[in-house]
Amino acid sequence: MKRLLRWLPLGHVREVAATELWQRRHQVQLVDVRSQREYRHSHIPQALHLPITRFSHERIRALQLDPQRPVVTICLSAHRSIPATRQLQAMGFQAAQLQGGMLAWWKAGLPCTEAP
Repeated sequence: MKRLLRWLPLGHVREVAATELWQRRHQVQLVDVRSQREYRHSHIPQALHLPITRFSHERIRALQLDPQRPVVTICLSAHRSIPATRQLQAMGFQAAQLQGGMLAWWKAGLPCTEAP
């Protein structure tokens, strides 16, 4: 049951505001958990991509994240990133989510990679 609760997009996890993330972008690792289509449309530069629907220990390990550096998860509105953050925390990473997701990032007018 405890494992199942980890996958629910409810509750609270540590968050990082968009402007703070922009300032710390070289100190953290970014994992975008949105769909392939969403990621291709627009994402934060240097963000790795692993859709929440494909999240597993094996696929997370394949990202080759540095366990000594914090990880920030990203989704559209900070719901799908909650279970991703919990999963990374359970694996020993210092993880947080982007507060407000990409909606907050876009609203702040911060740089992103967009589809041609």
